[in-house]
Amino acid sequence: MAERPEARRRYLDPATLQKVGALELIARKAVEGLRVGLHRSPLRGFSTEFAQHRPYVAGDNLRDLDWRLYARSQRYYVKLYEAETNFAANLLFDASSSMRFASGPLSKLEYAKYLAASLAYLMVKQRDSVGLAVFDSALREYLPPKCSLDILLDIVTELEGLGTEPRTDVAAILHDFARRMTRRGVVVLFSDLLSDVDAFLLGLEHLRFRGHNVIVFHVLDPHELTFPLSGVWKFKGLERDGELIVQPPRIREAYLRELRGYLGRVKSACDRSQVEYVLADTSKPVGAVLSRFLGSRMRVRGFH
Repeated sequence: MAERPEARRRYLDPATLQKVGALELIARKAVEGLRVGLHRSPLRGFSTEFAQHRPYVAGDNLRDLDWRLYARSQRYYVKLYEAETNFAANLLFDASSSMRFASGPLSKLEYAKYLAASLAYLMVKQRDSVGLAVFDSALREYLPPKCSLDILLDIVTELEGLGTEPRTDVAAILHDFARRMTRRGVVVLFSDLLSDVDAFLLGLEHLRFRGHNVIVFHVLDPHELTFPLSGVWKFKGLERDGELIVQPPRIREAYLRELRGYLGRVKSACDRSQVEYVLADTSKPVGAVLSRFLGSRMRVRGFH
């Protein structure tokens, strides 16, 4: 379905985002266009088990006020439930060399930074805990989840200074996180998934087996999705040595057939494991991708 003109105006395209400035400001701009209620979070699960109260703050849903407690204390308190008090997210960020690829103004790495920073900003505004793990073939940096403006600054600083390293092992990182995370939460993966697919899927299943809610943002460049090249090209491996000289028009049909099979296999495996899958085309506005994702969660989980 074609994007409506008003949606294009509401969200900044990747080229414009690059000119906005610092990553934190970019995240704010991307989130500003989201039509999502911050206190009916589509990022949380369901629970009807009462956990505790907290003081009312401007913006809270009036339906969550405890009027009986107000009658006794003459103060406004909001009722929290188990799912709302135990929300912690880890953003797993792929910094392998293949993420450097860019056919346009924005590499997969930079685009994924915008996505991760925007989600972190949204979570902190919702008073949720968020952390960041950066990996390539191994875990490079880890910021444990916190609920504060300080963690947002730490995440943005880490992402802004981030480069890439050769090779990636997404599966090993997923298994490592499944073992180390003793508290159930949300794991959000940002990667181009150029790794062993079977091993990657086993890593997802490990996380799900441990009770974590898993979300995958599959970040791909439009040239990877459509292979529109003409003439003769020399391809150099970003994570493995080697070169290949080809005429793209001669192999385009076979390439796209393999791509469709690969994407279908990943999406089907995510569906089977109840892992949420988002294909993020780096030519699309970050805010539009996030809005579509969050809107889908709200519809599925019954938020209005």
